[in-house]
Amino acid sequence: MTSPFAEHFPALRSGFSYLDNAAGAQVPSHTIDAITHFLTQGSCNVGQPYPASVRATEVKAQARAATAEFLNCLPEEVMLGTSATALTFQLSRAFSRIFQPGDEVIISELEHESNASPWRWLESQGVVVKPWKARWPEGRLELAELRPLLTARTRLVAVTAAANSVGTAPEVTAAATLAHSVGAWLIVDAVHSSPHQLPDVKAWGADFAVFSPYKVFGPHLGCLYVRHELLSRLPADKLWFVPEDSPQKFEPGTANHEGLAGWLGSLRYVREVLGGGQPGRAGLEQAFRRIESLERPLLESALERLRAHKRVRLYGIPEPKGRVATFCFNVQGVPPRAVAEHLARSGVGVAAGHYYATLAMQALGLMPEGAVRVSLLHYNTLAEVDRLMASLDTLP
Repeated sequence: MTSPFAEHFPALRSGFSYLDNAAGAQVPSHTIDAITHFLTQGSCNVGQPYPASVRATEVKAQARAATAEFLNCLPEEVMLGTSATALTFQLSRAFSRIFQPGDEVIISELEHESNASPWRWLESQGVVVKPWKARWPEGRLELAELRPLLTARTRLVAVTAAANSVGTAPEVTAAATLAHSVGAWLIVDAVHSSPHQLPDVKAWGADFAVFSPYKVFGPHLGCLYVRHELLSRLPADKLWFVPEDSPQKFEPGTANHEGLAGWLGSLRYVREVLGGGQPGRAGLEQAFRRIESLERPLLESALERLRAHKRVRLYGIPEPKGRVATFCFNVQGVPPRAVAEHLARSGVGVAAGHYYATLAMQALGLMPEGAVRVSLLHYNTLAEVDRLMASLDTLP
């Protein structure tokens, strides 16, 4: 039952099966040690000449550069904040000052509320919000159904790179091409995809993107990408002396420097343990190829067995292609919360509810109780899938 990665992840040594990774991944010793080292060397702010402040300044610069490498963009296109949700709301406030009544925003039905509520908030100013509806119960987004929604007034299309509910991985690059064809911007929510698939904002053609390091084996932080050509055009609630073309305009207040140090530790784990020690973006690409190879058998086994279970109603794409190892389902005759409680007593952690994917749950007719969610990462095992299925079999 013990993961072969338990030597790197202290939490995995407990024997408990963490199958709710979409809510946050476990962290390796690389991360914990980096946070401890930073704090024991002296906790202070940036910009001063004494040693602890110099270290804090270096850590923030290194974290920005490493995040840019992770996203495949420039360091000056990276904003570091408290959470993806907070950063997205900051972006929404910027848009509220430049969008006009009658302008349009398109939101896919697969979105986490952090990539939906900030844009629906603009409706109070006369912005028209249109849903890009998915095909259910599979949760597929069809590009043919995006095209007729686009008009000359479309300003923004919001789409996830992987749904935190049903695991669907939409065609982001093609969606960007369509959005740009009418002069609209594309924002990608990479929060759920980023532990499974290495983000690439340039390949996507994204104008904006967000992700959360705590989903990628790191501390609780958020990161925002803004295409550099757009940064100076966006109004921000900032200190007067911060330049308009600086990422600091979306970073008010003191940074979580120990968290940034921990994020650098997480990336060291990815490169050294999963990427074979190869430096740079190439090391990340190698690491994510290994992640894909480790997750593939987990995805295939869990998908096949959940589909075959007589009491399970599985939502989402029924084949491995076009999805990540996240599974949304209900069990006949048992409320989702009761299923999660039963599994927890068996040593298996899963989610129950809507997990902030309210658009998807409403479309499936599952609100307010929602559904059960199992989300697997590379450090999970086939033995844990066995444990999950055995626990489901003992439900009353």
